[in-house]
Amino acid sequence: MSTFALLLVTVGVLGVGIVAVSARMRQWPLSEPLIALIAGVVLGPAVTGVIALPNIMDDPAMLYDPAEILLAISVVGVALRYPFSALRAQGRRLIIMLVIVMPVMALVSTGLAMGILGLSFGAALLLGTAVCPTDPVLSSSVVTGEAAERTLPEDDRQLLSLESGANDGLAFPLVLIAIAFVGPLTAADAGAEIAWQLLGALLVGAVTGFVAAKALRLGEEHGATEDGPILLYTILLALLVLGLAVLLNTNGVVGAFVAGLVFNLFSSGKDRRTEVQIDEVVNQFAVLPFFVVLGVMLPWAEWQRLGWAGIGLAVAVLLLRRVPAVFALMRPLHLRMPDGAYLGWFGPVGVAAVLYLVLAAERLGTDLDARVLSVGTLIVVASTVAHGFSSAPGRAIYRTLDRAHPVSRDTGSRS
Repeated sequence: MSTFALLLVTVGVLGVGIVAVSARMRQWPLSEPLIALIAGVVLGPAVTGVIALPNIMDDPAMLYDPAEILLAISVVGVALRYPFSALRAQGRRLIIMLVIVMPVMALVSTGLAMGILGLSFGAALLLGTAVCPTDPVLSSSVVTGEAAERTLPEDDRQLLSLESGANDGLAFPLVLIAIAFVGPLTAADAGAEIAWQLLGALLVGAVTGFVAAKALRLGEEHGATEDGPILLYTILLALLVLGLAVLLNTNGVVGAFVAGLVFNLFSSGKDRRTEVQIDEVVNQFAVLPFFVVLGVMLPWAEWQRLGWAGIGLAVAVLLLRRVPAVFALMRPLHLRMPDGAYLGWFGPVGVAAVLYLVLAAERLGTDLDARVLSVGTLIVVASTVAHGFSSAPGRAIYRTLDRAHPVSRDTGSRS
């Protein structure tokens, strides 16, 4: 039987099942990516062997395009989730998360990889930069849905959303610097590529987002748009930007996020509920094929060779990569203790890390320490499991802590 057909059946069954229980999903210690990942493991060579795909170590490039497409759609959803005025109000806190917290996460992960797994500095830096982005796909289940809206402050959800949308693409310069350190890429070549990747992405995203917003407003003036087409329209916007970025060799994820922001700024935004549906659709359904395939391709033999050191590194990265940095910056971020704990823990490692791990494998080939890709996927799986299981309990814990740390009445801000 065709592998592709089996994947279609698997994704279809999962989608139908998730629709049937979607009203209760947010109350369970499960997420859609985790369910799809488990299904891939069960159907893959580790359990039943029903679906046959190459090991990710043998063909990492197979996951690159799906990861980039999923991220592009996801970051557009992030950019459209809130009114642009609300996004602008998060500017100072967002800069702190991108300029301070993200590099710290990369350096902490680098140090842990060197100390626990014994990787060289270059290999550890590759791993640290690849896993530093906060994944918008996995974090979406934390900030969307009625349960999250009822429990978590809107400004905290906005900050986590924006951070996850912005740092996926902005991690690229850090990854490329690590690639240049390990491989034959010169510093000048790396600098030129980073400049074009980001500046070209800004240009492509801004122009495409502006034209798309104006076209949509023109259609609205003539009564030619409905909710359904708008939902599809914005997904197609992400794919358009990604296609242009590939043709121009710029960063498609950055371009998609910029396009979403510009589209948000210049569109009417008269029915934001429809725009929020984009992120819900991505979180519930678009993630399913990617995580099923990832589950099938997991490198079990390589994980076994890593031994307890690999597991120890994955746990250490989840606990130390982000939480201490967010706690240390609680005052400038205007966070109370429960907000710091929640935002510190829920910074998952996911699709973006896979994208950059695969990019490193493609750029470096045999120059890449195989343990980087192996332990990197282990960290992604550990994060998918840990954050999937902890999302609902985390909200319950937050409610308890929230009652013990009320909002300051004097300043109106979180203390």
